[in-house]
Amino acid sequence: MESPATAFLHFSLLTAAAASLGMVASADAASGAGSKPAPHTVHDFRAVTIDGVAQPLSVYKGNVLLIVNTASKCGYTPQYEELEGLYRRYRDRGFVVLGFPANDFMRQEPGSDAEIKAFCGTKYQTTFPLFSKISVKGKEIHPLYAYLTRDSGFKGDISWNFNKFLVAPDGKVVARFGSGTDPLAKELTSKLEAILPVR
Repeated sequence: MESPATAFLHFSLLTAAAASLGMVASADAASGAGSKPAPHTVHDFRAVTIDGVAQPLSVYKGNVLLIVNTASKCGYTPQYEELEGLYRRYRDRGFVVLGFPANDFMRQEPGSDAEIKAFCGTKYQTTFPLFSKISVKGKEIHPLYAYLTRDSGFKGDISWNFNKFLVAPDGKVVARFGSGTDPLAKELTSKLEAILPVR
């Protein structure tokens, strides 16, 4: 049987341990309280337009989006024409194409933002929004593309230029298409039409 002194010592040690655990838990709670929540939709991100203006993608809330990584010197570059055609067909019904030039594949987008804008406007008469050149893979991947390829529900690295992500009006990705899928293909347009907002 423990002596009163020993019992008191054990009680004191247990009390100190409990207090210590409580302090750790409180510290953890406090550190978590101020942490920024992880992004859950495309609308949680920002990007810089081709003209150098920082823009929250939340400005596109309520619209269906097709997000595409583009390049000016790729075998798929003529898809700019189909992307513009797709945009013109559905833009009055709440659809927007967002083009993100990237130089990640065989250096097929070497130009400056000004050169990219001029090329797209002159050769393909594009009117859909273009953004400043970014990286869509590797160590310098843009946060938007980190989300698209890891946390959007359509996991996997960007395989080449002109991969496509279809985004619903609430900002959640609902489909992904490879470079070889023509923007005007039925497999893409049927999914797009199914989620167009009611106007």
